[in-house]
Order: sequence, then C-alpha cells, then structure tokens
Amino acid sequence: MDRNVGGADRLVRLVGGLVLLGYGYRNRAETIGALAFIAGSDILATAIIQRCPVNALLGIDTCDGE
Repeated sequence: MDRNVGGADRLVRLVGGLVLLGYGYRNRAETIGALAFIAGSDILATAIIQRCPVNALLGIDTCDGE
C-alpha cells in the first residue's frame, strides 16, 4: 500500500485525532462524545499508518515522495 498522508497533513491529523479522543473520552456518556471518540480514533489511525482511503479516492497525496 502506498502512503498518501504526510507532512503538515499528518501533523494536523495527529493533533486533531488526539483532541477528538480526549473530548470523546471526557463526554463518553453522551452520543456526541462517543461519535467524537470514534472519529478521533479513525483520524489518528490514518495519521499513524499514513494511508487515507478518502485521499486515495480523491487522488490526493500529501507525502513528500519518499
């Protein structure tokens, strides 16, 4: 699998994913908290594995060509 997430995109995903995870954990009794936790997990996973299926569908590649 080719990587398509890198640079600033990866950093934004890491920070955003952690923020959503934290918000979701703090509000886990509410529906919005559960949804934020799920979204944060997905965003964080795409940053870690450097592969995003939505980017692949749209033909977006933010890697430096490593």
